[in-house]
Amino acid sequence: MDDQQLLRYSRHILLEELGIEGQEKLLGSHALVIGAGGLGSPVALYLGSAGVGRITVVDHDTVDATNLQRQIAHTLDRVGQPKAESVRTAIAQINPDPVVNVINQRADEALLDALVAEADVVLDCTDNFATRQAVNAACVRHGKPLVSGAAIRMDGQVSVYDTRDEKEPCYACIFPADQMPEETRCATLGVFAPLVGIIGTVQAAEALKILSGMGSQLAGRLLMLDGRALCWTDIRIQRDPACPVCGTRCTGA
Repeated sequence: MDDQQLLRYSRHILLEELGIEGQEKLLGSHALVIGAGGLGSPVALYLGSAGVGRITVVDHDTVDATNLQRQIAHTLDRVGQPKAESVRTAIAQINPDPVVNVINQRADEALLDALVAEADVVLDCTDNFATRQAVNAACVRHGKPLVSGAAIRMDGQVSVYDTRDEKEPCYACIFPADQMPEETRCATLGVFAPLVGIIGTVQAAEALKILSGMGSQLAGRLLMLDGRALCWTDIRIQRDPACPVCGTRCTGA
């Protein structure tokens, strides 16, 4: 780190749990962010401000005026721009250090297979079940930790799925692909603006702990937030040995 970086990241460096060594790991790391909306906005801004060296942002959508109520990385003058490009601009305005790569397309299986392989951590900030399953499958295939968040109406949830440890579940262990729920989108049901900030910030925190070597304690746990009562429920989750995505890890298949 140069003198300017030592100053910029001084409050991290003062932390015993992080220090210079942890900050240097962040500067040398690569985070993949799938989705640049309500969850992806705080995720990307905190990863960028914290000095994650490379951030790849994937989103096929453009900024709309209805996004601005909650998607804090975007601004009125960037309405109509690709969301991933808007996020890159927002990060650069805070911190010029990170190299931000943008992918202005939907995260399909082929794209995820290429991108996940290069990342140190993957953050799922999407809003549809099929993409979540595809992101999870790619993370299991390549042995990458996945930080997953979701928020709708007044309710949110967040967890870390790290199948580098064979005891830990993947996303499909808890939400099987063959039990697809009815899609719920904020365009029809609404979402409380600060809720995505709360969940996205937790996602960013867990990713930074993983990348810095501090380690996440959220694997094997599902945190569920009731935004009305501001009450967290912490649920222990278990690996499904019969999971079609990760269940073959202990059989040698």
